[in-house]
Amino acid sequence: MKHVISAVCVRCGAEHEAVPNVTTCPKCGGILDIKYDYSYIKKQLTKEQLTQRKEYSMWRYREFLPVAEEGNYPKLRVGWSPLYKADRLAEKIGIKTLYIKDDGINPTASMKDRASAMAVAKAYEAGADTIACSSTGNAASSLAGNAAAAGYKTFIFVPERAPKGKVSQLMIFGATVISVQGTYEDTFRLSAEAIDRWGWYNRNAAINPYLMEGKKTVSLEIAEQLDFQMPDYVAISVGDGCSIAGVWKGLKDLYEAGFIDRLPKLISVQASGCYPINRAARTNTPLEPMEENTIADSIAVGVPRNPDKAISAILESNGVTVEVSDEEILAAMRLLGRTCGVFGEPAGVTGTAGVKKAVELGLIPKDSSVVSIVTGNGLKDVNNAIKAAGEPIHIPPQMDLLLEAFAKSGGPQ
Repeated sequence: MKHVISAVCVRCGAEHEAVPNVTTCPKCGGILDIKYDYSYIKKQLTKEQLTQRKEYSMWRYREFLPVAEEGNYPKLRVGWSPLYKADRLAEKIGIKTLYIKDDGINPTASMKDRASAMAVAKAYEAGADTIACSSTGNAASSLAGNAAAAGYKTFIFVPERAPKGKVSQLMIFGATVISVQGTYEDTFRLSAEAIDRWGWYNRNAAINPYLMEGKKTVSLEIAEQLDFQMPDYVAISVGDGCSIAGVWKGLKDLYEAGFIDRLPKLISVQASGCYPINRAARTNTPLEPMEENTIADSIAVGVPRNPDKAISAILESNGVTVEVSDEEILAAMRLLGRTCGVFGEPAGVTGTAGVKKAVELGLIPKDSSVVSIVTGNGLKDVNNAIKAAGEPIHIPPQMDLLLEAFAKSGGPQ
């Protein structure tokens, strides 16, 4: 990989060889960042060459990824999700220009497929036959699906509160699932011990620096889909901190390689029941744990494992932090569905809920352009979808009862 220089510790600055199974810094235990030779990338790829490619997946950006140019890529089509111009939603929110990036259309219905596809590619390079992780649900199902397509065994640890829709995906994909009676922190700790004991390939995004490289492809797509004319803001829901860090890494890579001429600001959105990263970024104080008290299970992370990169991304971008209540998240599910036809799970729509809240609070100007990333599909959590949308009309097959129901509900007269 001539375009990859090293893996750099974000804490102490030490540089290490970017081998396939690299994890945290051997010197201080800090999280690593993959360092690229942007001069080399510029010689290998131009915007014009990129737009001519017929590979409509995350692997169309292979020069920006820590893989061989002609690598053994995973089988599932991950990436190249649609970017919708959401004029009706923008009008309702009160913002000039809004785009919705629907990453819920990925193979296992979440943005986490980008990281898992990268994990499978690097596990192949490392000669591993088993991959493991801990997750509140989406990372787990994405790993199970991508690994199954490539013939890998998986061991996946989830907290007991993980929605059944996500757990069912794991079982269908043939993963060995360990449901842990405890918090996400308890789940992560047990998975780390098991990975060390049996030597499995580590898919935990806050440990494995390559996974953020997969996540950053959402930014590369947004830039290309906007003809490299960047918006003022990019909004995303935040839990562990890996996704927002990946979004920022992708944007910076594009800027350093000369593909974009300015960097947007980030809107970091967390649930008001669990917002440790936003609190630390906003107050410029060390991160402190919080309770995991929100329906948005995928971002209910009281002890984030990747706070350093996430907080740096928010601060470097001169970004905005905002928290939204569970009620505002449910309202965003309805609003996205009824104005855009996009069905997002609670954590998936939290970014959009945050855009609405940021406008209401005057945190971003109303004449701004914003891209909001929907990170997961609503079928992941049907119970909360019903809570957001309400129940259907239940009647026997009789016209008079239908008329009566319409009269009560305001239907056709």
